[in-house]
Amino acid sequence: QVQLVESGGGLVQPGGFLRLSCAASGFTFSSSPMRWYRQAPGKEREWVATISTYGVTTSYRDSVKGRFTISRDNAKNTVYLQMNNLKPEDTAVYYCYAQSYGMEYSGKGTLVTVSS
Repeated sequence: QVQLVESGGGLVQPGGFLRLSCAASGFTFSSSPMRWYRQAPGKEREWVATISTYGVTTSYRDSVKGRFTISRDNAKNTVYLQMNNLKPEDTAVYYCYAQSYGMEYSGKGTLVTVSS
């Protein structure tokens, strides 16, 4: 059974930082590219970042480039999202996504609120 559990969200002031984690189980973690998505209140879910199976390749949506860093630790079955210089528009529930045998899975998300 595939499980993805996000953590690390919270309330942070503009300009602050957070590190999100996503602990994975139930599939071969090192075989799955991993993604982070987010969904702001009243808006559609949007892609944030992707990391390849062994972390060689990463990609980001334009609005987070230079501020967010996605990484993974295949020994710990965990993917991370380091978020620096946070802005109010980064407020959202953040979800991690995995792929296994052609299916896509996500966790329940972790809430990030950027506000003074």
